[in-house]
Amino acid sequence: MPIKKSMGTSAEPLLNVAVLISGRGSNFIALHQALHRRSIPARICCVISSKAQAGGLTYAREHNVPVHVLSQQALREEARLAEELLDCLNRHQADLVVLAGFLKKVPPAVVSAYEHRMINIHPALLPAFGGKGMYGRHVHEAVLAYGCKVSGATVHLVTNEYDAGAPILQQCVPVLDDDTPETLAARVLEVEHQLLPKAVELFARGRIVIKGRNVRIQPMDQS
Repeated sequence: MPIKKSMGTSAEPLLNVAVLISGRGSNFIALHQALHRRSIPARICCVISSKAQAGGLTYAREHNVPVHVLSQQALREEARLAEELLDCLNRHQADLVVLAGFLKKVPPAVVSAYEHRMINIHPALLPAFGGKGMYGRHVHEAVLAYGCKVSGATVHLVTNEYDAGAPILQQCVPVLDDDTPETLAARVLEVEHQLLPKAVELFARGRIVIKGRNVRIQPMDQS
């Protein structure tokens, strides 16, 4: 079923995108900037954070993006977390949910409500180096310890299992002989900042078709 959209001021359909963060929010910032720079028919309707001091919230407030910080009760209780997330997403009429460095597991009730409309950005080529505890520096340390020659980033659909949803976009980066977790992370992050806006644009333009674990990207309408 096509994702519903709000109407922009120029009567162009806009995809309402909610972004969930826990830290500096560099992917959120890159997405926000890309939406304006490339005239993607989408807007960030709210930013939800699991941490009150998350750096991304400062940018959101400076750019008049509504913010919501999850309560301590929500962080402790799954039922309360689901209720709070769904209430915020409904209030802001979110069409698509983007996890951008969000370090809380999304409750099944929320995943179900946004089935095929919730995506995550992961700093590796899934299914390699994914799963519980595999985020940030942990991923890059594991890639280097394994001796991989390439790494990369994946945008994928969110399911109830960590990093197990179908990939939407993936892109490789080389792993260099003298890489550290920090240098590899910086190279992968550049790719993340490219892939996430591309994925959101595909949803905004109705080019995503999902059949089981296969995510197809329809060609641009030439009419």
